Amino acid sequence: MTSRRLAPADAALIRAAQAGLPMVPAPYEALALQLGVPQAQVLARLQAMLEQGLIRRIGAVPNHYALGFVANGMCVWDVDDGHVDQAGQLLGALPDVSHCYRRPRHRPLWPYNLFAMLHGTDHGAVRARANAITEMLHAALPGALREREILFSTAILKKTGLRLRSD
Repeated sequence: MTSRRLAPADAALIRAAQAGLPMVPAPYEALALQLGVPQAQVLARLQAMLEQGLIRRIGAVPNHYALGFVANGMCVWDVDDGHVDQAGQLLGALPDVSHCYRRPRHRPLWPYNLFAMLHGTDHGAVRARANAITEMLHAALPGALREREILFSTAILKKTGLRLRSD
């Protein structure tokens, strides 16, 4: 892997953004004001860093707990391998599925190969939504689903993005 030295302006931009963008209607404008540069420069440098692979993505990471969604359940399904990609596409298209992915099974203890995270105001709401999604998948892919479980979060993990050392 080739290491690259960041230009000072890019390092300053990353440092200014690494704690999260400000919660304002124009966050890139606020970032530009903080750095004393035009907003167009901030946007152009972020785009260039994406294209160069210096950063992979820019995304929102909502704090579900702060929004009142305190029940977070990872729904896991055992889906026939011939249908798991189609089931994943159906799940991933749902607006209330925050992330969905396929993982290998580890039989005999772990038969599940399709994962989708649901958030709700309580466990009952998550279970009800998981039941509705399971019914939808059964209707779309008859016979493809076998088992399902819901694994509820028990701790809040700190999520962070790119960080630069201050040295």
